[in-house]
Amino acid sequence: MAATVDEVVAHRLRTQRLTAEPLADPADVVRLLTCVQAQDPALARFSVGMRTGECRDHVIRGAIDDGRILRTHILRPTWHFVAAEDLRWILALTSAKVESGMAARHRGLGLDSEAVSRTLLSLETLLAGRRCLTRRAISAELGQRGSPFTGEQLGHLLLVAELRGVVCSGPLEAGAHTYGLVEELVPPTPPRDRTDAVRDLVLRFFTGHGPAAVEDLTRWTKLTKTEVQLALQELDDRLHTLTVGGTELWFDPAADPADEAGPGTGRAFLLPVFDEVFLSYAKLSFPRVAAHPSSSTPHAFNEAGGGLVVFDRHDVGWWKRSNKGRRVEVTMALAPTLGVDARGRIVGEADRLAAFTGHTLDVRLV
Repeated sequence: MAATVDEVVAHRLRTQRLTAEPLADPADVVRLLTCVQAQDPALARFSVGMRTGECRDHVIRGAIDDGRILRTHILRPTWHFVAAEDLRWILALTSAKVESGMAARHRGLGLDSEAVSRTLLSLETLLAGRRCLTRRAISAELGQRGSPFTGEQLGHLLLVAELRGVVCSGPLEAGAHTYGLVEELVPPTPPRDRTDAVRDLVLRFFTGHGPAAVEDLTRWTKLTKTEVQLALQELDDRLHTLTVGGTELWFDPAADPADEAGPGTGRAFLLPVFDEVFLSYAKLSFPRVAAHPSSSTPHAFNEAGGGLVVFDRHDVGWWKRSNKGRRVEVTMALAPTLGVDARGRIVGEADRLAAFTGHTLDVRLV
């Protein structure tokens, strides 16, 4: 079945519950998307909140504090939110390849197998008894116990501890990330056959991110194309395909809810640069309007604190936010061709961000 880029983008917005009926609970959003990139934790929570109706930041923080949503390194060598029941099997499926891909960096940092083993044992002792500590506190206590590792070295050792399922996130401490022991914080789940786990991860990706290409999936995780293709053969009765310009995209037709506002209704979004509906797709993303203020400069994935402005399924500008006490300042650059109605809807999304955080809004157009 042939489709247009606009139809694909509209379909993804529905699938990810940005234009369809929102999900009831933030943990349901994380389960739908399987893993939600979260190195900018505040805006990652906003991404979850946009898919959860009138949900506020404190509700998502509560889901993190009670362990239903975990923030940890999983799937790729970066932070993600993941539902607690999905942690162990996804780590078992993907972590070995993620860790092996970082071997050269670890050698450069002087982190050999002995250093890793010694630190993991120290963490198990340090965090025992459901003790959850920030990275700063861990660094101080390990230093008192004679560990020479600080800074980037410690960061990578904690990353390995997460990939190996030793530690994951604990409750927030004054808004800061903490680490606790997986064995104490996450209920056990039975081991899974690798073939079954691959099939389930492939299905979960296309159910929560479709329509998407195989290339999108192999960027999203560390599965090989061979594993993905074998899984797709087994899922032939569940997943359908469409093509755009010769690119084959997969989706689950049972996971395509109705557009809540109805077709043809212009919707605005302030999408964080790491949001799953933007970050996940190598090609066929939001078309950029000709008068875009950044011209042909791409949105930078190494930036935190902002992202792209979307109106009517098009990339029409960029935004950045900064918190100033109890006020949030949103700076935006928008295409000059946008009309009054479009600009009003976009400012309304800035209001949505402020309401999510409980702050007062200042908007600055540049």
